[in-house]
Amino acid sequence: METMTAKSRPFTTVTSTLNPVQKPLVTLGLLVSIILFITSVSIGGWAQGVLYVVGMALGLTLLHARFGFTSAFRRLTSVGNVQGLQAHMVMLAVATTLFAIILATGFSFTGVTPSGYVFPVGMSVVFGSFLFGIGMQLGNGCASGTLYNVGGGKASLFVTLIGFIAGSVLGAYHLPWWTSEAMPGLPAISLAESTGFGYFGGWLFQIVLFAGIYGLTVRYARKKNPPQMKPLPTVKGWKKLVRGSWPLLVAAVVLAILNAITLSVRGNPWGITSAFALWGSKALMAIGVDVSSWGYWSGKTDQLTNSVFLDSTSVMNFGIIIGAFIAAAAQGSFKPQRFKPGIFFASLVGGVMMGYGARLAFGCNIGAYFGGIASMSLHGWVWMIMALAGTFLALFIRPLFGLKNPNPKDSMC
Repeated sequence: METMTAKSRPFTTVTSTLNPVQKPLVTLGLLVSIILFITSVSIGGWAQGVLYVVGMALGLTLLHARFGFTSAFRRLTSVGNVQGLQAHMVMLAVATTLFAIILATGFSFTGVTPSGYVFPVGMSVVFGSFLFGIGMQLGNGCASGTLYNVGGGKASLFVTLIGFIAGSVLGAYHLPWWTSEAMPGLPAISLAESTGFGYFGGWLFQIVLFAGIYGLTVRYARKKNPPQMKPLPTVKGWKKLVRGSWPLLVAAVVLAILNAITLSVRGNPWGITSAFALWGSKALMAIGVDVSSWGYWSGKTDQLTNSVFLDSTSVMNFGIIIGAFIAAAAQGSFKPQRFKPGIFFASLVGGVMMGYGARLAFGCNIGAYFGGIASMSLHGWVWMIMALAGTFLALFIRPLFGLKNPNPKDSMC
């Protein structure tokens, strides 16, 4: 097949004939979404209900665009495809702009003072993000990818999710050791507050970085002409909103806006994996394990006894899964498939590595990478670099599990 250049394929979607709408599944998804919304509001109040709806919107957006972090890093390190990274830069630029305004002014829909994700840069972040980078390539999904693919019916990601939860619990148990004074590292550094730049200076500094990275990717693509992503099927007109696939750059802007809304509603950016640690710890507590004595739960043991619907991250995760389920059913693409034993093992191992790494690194591709960089935290940039390094190493590990890497000669990577 002839390789198409970036100029000949400017979009990540192409008009095509879609599968029929899976109406029973759409109906089921809408019914479940209404029940979960009512439950969220009745237990956690209207703010939780709003966050659940935001979660659904995130799930819809992620699935409609097949917006990836795992695939973007893998395509970049294996064949030099830059489309995913370019979308990340647009997403981060928009989010940084909105975050800077919100954090500088203290804007909030609920009266909660907004605070970004700014964490120390120690060995826990370096090792945790590196481990996460390996794990997401074995599990074939990051934190957001795991959730929206579970909602979309991808069977192997159910196994990844189980491993993710187990690894998160183990990481929570070990976190006090990784963050002890004996471990070398730097304190939490905000490019806005710790440097004296202020929010405008921090914003400007990051915008220059994003523009520089984007510009380098454009030059690289023109020079090397790497294989491009296979366009996703879509339709014309208003049906594209609920039936078709969305261009990556459109999804990037939508995700940034939804993250900013999250910050303004609950006072913190979007996160995913803290809920996995909570779910797993609750399960252990149910069988008699005293997880409340762990240092990780010090000062927040009420979360272990409260309903998960009082945990905004859990509520948003439920919304992501249901939103992706409805989107997949509307596209007619919800078709769970069997997977090979090797993929089962890779998914489980990858999930455990991601869960453990996310706890050590104070977040995943969403909380640490997306939320951290948008909050102008140095640890977010360190996460990005180390996760890319882990991804590169994972390219040599994936074949051991029967997983294929993108082929430089294949224009459909």
